[in-house]
Amino acid sequence: MATISRDFNGQTVITTFEMTPGTAQDLMDELTDAYASFIRHQPGFVGAGLHMNDAQTRIANYSQWRDRKDFQAMLRTPEMRERNRKIAALCSRFEPVMYEVGEVF
Repeated sequence: MATISRDFNGQTVITTFEMTPGTAQDLMDELTDAYASFIRHQPGFVGAGLHMNDAQTRIANYSQWRDRKDFQAMLRTPEMRERNRKIAALCSRFEPVMYEVGEVF
């Protein structure tokens, strides 16, 4: 399970997706399936959360990994490359960015 803590020594990835309200639920379904059946079983996966704004134009994904290399290895698998092609077709853009926890309140 993802926990936000300054003591976390792994890699945090926040990915934002932009889409139309017409494709928001389809994208959420794709992301949910990706986590349930594939991503969560990859080496180094710690936890994740998916959040949709009320206008259904953005989804934010917060994930934690043991190490940056684990996240990158997952992205390079043939299955995730295929899933990302489907995800890209449902949104206008998405961007994963790696972060370190700065402060927690």
